[in-house]
Amino acid sequence: MNVLFAGGGTGGHLYPAVAMAEELRKLGPDAGISFAGTNSGIEATEVPRLGYRLHLIPVRGLKRGRSLAALLANVGVVADFVAALGGAVALISREAPDVVVGTGGFVSAPLLLAAQLMGKKTLIQEQNAFPGVTTKLLAALASEVHLSFEEARRFIRKKEQIFVSGNPARSFELQHSAAARARFSLHEARPTLLVFGGSRGARSINNAVLEGLPAIMESANLIWQTGSLDFERINSQVKRSPYLWISPYIAEMGSAYSAADLVLCRAGASSIAELTNLGKPSVLVPYPYATGDHQRHNARALVTSGASMLIEDDRLGQQASIDGILELLHDSEKLGDMGAASRKLAYPDAARQLALRIVGLAKFY
Repeated sequence: MNVLFAGGGTGGHLYPAVAMAEELRKLGPDAGISFAGTNSGIEATEVPRLGYRLHLIPVRGLKRGRSLAALLANVGVVADFVAALGGAVALISREAPDVVVGTGGFVSAPLLLAAQLMGKKTLIQEQNAFPGVTTKLLAALASEVHLSFEEARRFIRKKEQIFVSGNPARSFELQHSAAARARFSLHEARPTLLVFGGSRGARSINNAVLEGLPAIMESANLIWQTGSLDFERINSQVKRSPYLWISPYIAEMGSAYSAADLVLCRAGASSIAELTNLGKPSVLVPYPYATGDHQRHNARALVTSGASMLIEDDRLGQQASIDGILELLHDSEKLGDMGAASRKLAYPDAARQLALRIVGLAKFY
């Protein structure tokens, strides 16, 4: 069985593919697994580091907007796509995959389309509640489409062979909360807020937490991943406290989740998958410039289910927002209800179930 994964650009598109690939390795150690991506995305370094072959496809994403500059740039993008489609046909002919799996990002479009035109089995895995352009355009010809949110179904014209399977995410084993807090040298009995915004950080979240830090320190613990861009600036402004752990990156994310009563973060698909798999209540701040505003759609799916509270990015810095977060952090009954609602949205076995679907498609090829 040979499987070609197409997707990347960002970790949100790459890591679900990696999670499925790891499960395929467990199911069939002799399976041939490779990836297609660009030399400018995260896949350029991550895929070889993880021990998989990477095939480079020269393709660019469309520029958004109606300006003359965007329109002129997109003329070149279309030309590049035609060339990438030819390269994808050559790659598929050479590698002879039984299944091509697309996980989004502009690199997946030429690979999926080429595979569909060549009569290959294709599986699309969509991470967000608002599907990307590639998913919406190529779902009709896909063998199977797997969504992470039920809310995404209404955006897909295809009605058959469409499933809600969840988003493959990192797996963590929860520890006792007091023991986890001790690992961060925090007060074991205080409620704990976990804040993160990705490896580079989220400036609006960091600024709001910095402004509200005195109020937070009065009654709670704080585990704060600032990201690499903001750490030096923020670290120079905060006073040391037995109730504060701060770093540009959290290596022991399982311990951080275990210590947390409430999580404040962006609404990326991978973060939401982790939150729901662990049954964690959250305050979500959608990134306002995300493609198609997909983070807002992700957040609303959790808010509607009672698992999260949503705060707009431009309102996060208001004192009322920090007060609301602290009020929620100290409401154990509400947090319990939100955690239970979050757990109901979980798909902890998503990677394995999707790997089994890929194997099934390969067998019936």
